[in-house]
Amino acid sequence: MKPPPFRNIFLVLFAVCLSSPAFAQTGVPIFNAVQDATGNTEYSVTLQLLALMTFLTILPSVLLMMTAFTRIIIVLSLLRQALGTAQTPPNTVLLGLALFLTIFVMEPTFRLVYEQAFIPYSEGQLSFEDALMVAQVPVKEFMLSQTREQDLAVFVAMSDNMQINQPMDTPLTTLVPAFLTSELKSAFIIGFMLYIPFIIIDLVVASILMSMGMMMLSPMIISMPFKLLLFVMVDGWNLIMTSLSNSYI
Repeated sequence: MKPPPFRNIFLVLFAVCLSSPAFAQTGVPIFNAVQDATGNTEYSVTLQLLALMTFLTILPSVLLMMTAFTRIIIVLSLLRQALGTAQTPPNTVLLGLALFLTIFVMEPTFRLVYEQAFIPYSEGQLSFEDALMVAQVPVKEFMLSQTREQDLAVFVAMSDNMQINQPMDTPLTTLVPAFLTSELKSAFIIGFMLYIPFIIIDLVVASILMSMGMMMLSPMIISMPFKLLLFVMVDGWNLIMTSLSNSYI
């Protein structure tokens, strides 16, 4: 079977373009890094776009590991379990609430990163490497303020890094797991405190049902409306949001 005519025309045109001197001279460099007169390294636009797309791919992990998101989402999940409302609020609502509360808590840190690193880099005052170093300072200060000394000391000892003389010298590879460990501890402590009043309601309802001989009736069915009523009466969502925000001050 003979190939269609347009296929031959396309191959001829493609070969002509490849053999053209203009095409050979104006090729687009995919990976190109050149040092200027001051010694700074300048990357091609294609390489910068590749780095940007890679950063956008790992951005959810960065948000999870280096911000207040971990503590907030765990506390909200434990609160839903304590209320006994199954999938209400749904996961999308909890994730959205945790995300915007994280932005609210991290706003001072994000503002410092924007003013001290992003603006000078966009104006050409800092190189990409220097901007990354400057951006790490506010983030490290936030994580160190929320990391327990014991957790930090454990991971510093495991890393066996002799160059760490003060907390700010801790690399992110050591600081991030210590910060996450402290966040998990804080989240579980807050979750335990949230469980206590709802467990008391469950115990009271279960005792009343047992005394009335209604052993076949699930106490969770009866106690859930009382839990919701208690939570609404004390303005629970306002208390939770305020407590989580103030825990980072």
